[in-house]
Amino acid sequence: MSSDFETYEQDFGTLTADITNKIGRIPKLSGEEKTQLVLNVDKQLEEVRELMEQMDLEVREIPAQSRAMYSTRLRSYKQEMDKLEKDFKRSRIAYSDEVRTELLGEDAASSESQRAHLLDNTEMLERSSRRLAAGYQIAVETGAVCVSQCVGTSRTVHEKCQSSAAGHLRY
Repeated sequence: MSSDFETYEQDFGTLTADITNKIGRIPKLSGEEKTQLVLNVDKQLEEVRELMEQMDLEVREIPAQSRAMYSTRLRSYKQEMDKLEKDFKRSRIAYSDEVRTELLGEDAASSESQRAHLLDNTEMLERSSRRLAAGYQIAVETGAVCVSQCVGTSRTVHEKCQSSAAGHLRY
């Protein structure tokens, strides 16, 4: 049984090495050649998934004393498979110059002018925000001065009213 597992391991190594090589080539290709390579890698990844299912079945049939070692190896192969699938996904969407031109249009310089325009707008927004903050600070300070003056005036009026009332009470 473990010899079957080891045979599957060899097949896994061969397939994953070939897939890794092809994944590295995908972003450099375009058109029909790229499409064919993507389909080929997709088929090979499916073969690896099936191979891993077979490995999992083999591990379940291995005697308990040896099973832990094989289970650990299978887990590491699953992690490698996950990494391969992520790399494959990234390689399929890697932007070549052709794709970039298709997405951004013919004028690549326009993206630079758009970036400059965005930076100018950001700077203007920051200046406006600083002016608003300064205006708010002035409003707060003015409010504090007004409150202080109102309290002072109120105190003066109160004192006049008291002295006037005291004068009326004497007569």
